[in-house]
Amino acid sequence: MEDQQATLLGPADVRRLAEELGIRPTKKLGQNFVHDPNTVRRIVAAASVSAADVVLEVGPGLGSLTLALLPAAGAVTAVEIDPVLAARLPRTAEEFAPGLADRLTVIEADALRVRAEDFAQPPTALVANLPYNVAVPVVLHLLAELPTLAHGLVMVQSEVADRMAARPGSRVYGVPSVKAAWFADVRRAGPVPRTVFWPVPNVDSGLVALRRVPPPSTAPRQDVFRVVDAAFAQRRKTLRAALAGWAGSATRAEAVLRSAGVDPATRGEQLEIGDFARIAEAATTVGGH
Repeated sequence: MEDQQATLLGPADVRRLAEELGIRPTKKLGQNFVHDPNTVRRIVAAASVSAADVVLEVGPGLGSLTLALLPAAGAVTAVEIDPVLAARLPRTAEEFAPGLADRLTVIEADALRVRAEDFAQPPTALVANLPYNVAVPVVLHLLAELPTLAHGLVMVQSEVADRMAARPGSRVYGVPSVKAAWFADVRRAGPVPRTVFWPVPNVDSGLVALRRVPPPSTAPRQDVFRVVDAAFAQRRKTLRAALAGWAGSATRAEAVLRSAGVDPATRGEQLEIGDFARIAEAATTVGGH
């Protein structure tokens, strides 16, 4: 069977579709539409999507990335919060990728609220141009909710990409970096120039690659994340001080930290996700307040 192709959206197509739908891209929804075919081809290639994948795309917008995904993936499920865009997408697939449109499923929903049972086919890959204001919560929610997601590539604001992929000791290492590391190996996968978007945003974008890893601990994730939140709520303080509220007292915080093999004078930004997991585990065995 010969490979079926999709015609990709260029700048004129993007403007025509937006005009037809009466869309003025809004800052509130973080809408910046990609109008460069080479960029979406590059994203799909970097995402290593295969015919075995059911791709979850969040915020497909006018369909630029969707059309590039359809020939590469076995199926694509697009989650779109905007009812006008959600209604138009299947028609765009019919027009630009007629032989492939049956691979597309559109769910009109908020990606922060989707559940595993909303998907007829469990997604195996996340590929998305994410609205900047919700990128981190969306990625964390989907990784938690959809254990079948094995890998992914997301386009986010450059600073967000730095934070998600940061390692301990980095100036931008923080809650997003640690929580993402619970689920996945996260790394930067290259920059994206502003000029590929319409309208041109006033920030740079970057690609973040995700590969699912086993949880670093059998401790409940919520318990570990509570430790992470407490450690970074006062990131300039030592862990003995920062975790005092969480542990019930600074004295107990110190005892828990020592039991976990963590120096109480360390700061949260120096620890890896496995260290935070050990602290959560130790808290179940160290008594007293």
